[in-house]
Amino acid sequence: MTVRVERTVELPAERDRVWAFLADPEKRARAISVVDDFELGDGDGRRATWYLDLPIPLLRKALAVETEDVVREEPEYVKFTGRSRAMNVIGEHELEESDGGTRLTNRFTVEGKLPGVERFFDRSLDGELENLRRAIEADLGIEVDG
Repeated sequence: MTVRVERTVELPAERDRVWAFLADPEKRARAISVVDDFELGDGDGRRATWYLDLPIPLLRKALAVETEDVVREEPEYVKFTGRSRAMNVIGEHELEESDGGTRLTNRFTVEGKLPGVERFFDRSLDGELENLRRAIEADLGIEVDG
């Protein structure tokens, strides 16, 4: 089973400011609740290793996921891949200028290699995308009700 999720949010900020958050691998990693730790890659900001703590019985230690930005079209689009022994992920962030600021469309595809991986992400991706939105807003100093 493959899990696919697409969600769009409107952010009251200029596209370049939202892009600055998404282009920073440390900020992206910190926004995801299951990222327990991470290591930045070769200095160009395109590679990082994320160590995920997933509540899946077959995973007894942190899962290392090698991530890489495979397409970057500043400040409009980034596509990244993540590979590990338990799953592969493709993530995309598309930024469009809108009347109120920036429309951010997030797309994720997770293909599990171990039982329980897809089920976990099927239940959790909406919450993780909400965490990402909140992290962007906090980074930009945007106050939101609720």
